[in-house]
Amino acid sequence: MSIALGNLFDLESQESGGSPLFMSPAPSTDPQPISGEKNGGDGGRIPVEEWLPITESRKGNVYTATFHLLCSGIGLQVILLPAAFAALGWVWGTIILTVGFVWKLYTTWLLVQLHEAVPGIRISRYVRLAIASFGVKLGKLLGIFPVMYLSGGACTILVITGGKSIQQLLQIMSDDNTAPLTSVQCFLVFSCIAMIMSQFPNLNSLFGVSLIGAFMGIAYCTVIWILPVASDSQRTQVSVSYATMDKSFVHIFNAIGLIALVYRGNNLVLEIQGTLPSDSKNPSCKTMWRAVMISHALVAICMFPLTFVVYWAYGDKIPATGGPVGNYLKLYTQEHSKRAACFIHLTFIFSCLCSYPINLMPACDNIEMVYITKKKKPASIIVRMMLRVFLSLVCFTIAVGFPFLPYLAVLIGAIALLVTFTYPCFMWISIKKPQRKSPMWLFNVLVGCLGASLSVLLLVASAMRLAQKGLHANFFRP
Repeated sequence: MSIALGNLFDLESQESGGSPLFMSPAPSTDPQPISGEKNGGDGGRIPVEEWLPITESRKGNVYTATFHLLCSGIGLQVILLPAAFAALGWVWGTIILTVGFVWKLYTTWLLVQLHEAVPGIRISRYVRLAIASFGVKLGKLLGIFPVMYLSGGACTILVITGGKSIQQLLQIMSDDNTAPLTSVQCFLVFSCIAMIMSQFPNLNSLFGVSLIGAFMGIAYCTVIWILPVASDSQRTQVSVSYATMDKSFVHIFNAIGLIALVYRGNNLVLEIQGTLPSDSKNPSCKTMWRAVMISHALVAICMFPLTFVVYWAYGDKIPATGGPVGNYLKLYTQEHSKRAACFIHLTFIFSCLCSYPINLMPACDNIEMVYITKKKKPASIIVRMMLRVFLSLVCFTIAVGFPFLPYLAVLIGAIALLVTFTYPCFMWISIKKPQRKSPMWLFNVLVGCLGASLSVLLLVASAMRLAQKGLHANFFRP
């Protein structure tokens, strides 16, 4: 346990080269908070924590945490779930969707408990928990790429999907069924709006954005499954088939990959919990767990009816290969009124816009950490603004240069799935050190190994699918 305590206490000094400004107290057998119980009981905070956007404000509550979790949890991948069912069928689709939901909830619980594994010390970033669990070198190797992909990669895919949806909305609204803007121009419009929305100073100040994003996500998910129910179901059911024609390994595991991608997002759990106050009487884990339960209940209310009803209504009409979400939304353009299609597209675009700042925040926090480490002072408003503009420009450039990235979501996302399904289990064992071969130890080893195996299988299946069908790599031609 002493090694874990040393890692937890000395985390900041390891990352900053031992600079006195960032030094944490030396580990001891009776760890004490650095700053006592002031400022809402934020014991264990060090100066740099107050300068970084994730932990700059710890005035959050169960409502802010709930809406942050909802905004990041109801992602654009949710509406691809019926496509996974088109490949898996009713039984296996339902089983895998339910098991994935429970699995994600369990690993989220582990992270919530590990946020303050040592009294008085708070770990508010996923990469730092990986370093505390696995050591500096291995922790950075295992944590940095998946977390940065889930942050910057998610924002890039939001630019692609949001931009395509804007173009599709303009096409629906036009009389001659043509969009007045090109794909690059739509990407630029989306990126500019998202860039402005990303200028909020810290994660806690994004509460209003997350509130709007959560309501927009709930709105489009609800409308998508209500429309088939409200329409002529008898006429729809006559021509619907639920047969799964392709039962190959590649086809099945790519469908499982679509379901697994819906449950990404554990990279933001510690960060969101870091915005909550905490003291010995009211630790942040209690507030955070209430927020997790509320948000997951709402996500389930959106996700399960959407999946079941849309698959029931359209069956094999749904493109089982997934692909860009914009192509899937065309189904509603053809089947329903222009007004309904416009509403779905608008709420979907607003949801993407609101998800962008919260997904970008870990990358903003990391780049500010580099600046603070070198300058030994907090980033000014101008510097912070320039850094976020730079990150947004990087995401826009990648989106324009690699517009086919949504087709690679399962391939690249298979690596990032370790963040959700695997790492938390081994982090728990490393930090909490349960008795070897005890039920908790065995269960976490089993779940962690299953998550790693799933990641490898999804990686292989996605690579085989690309080898079989190829990839239309339209570089810089969105």
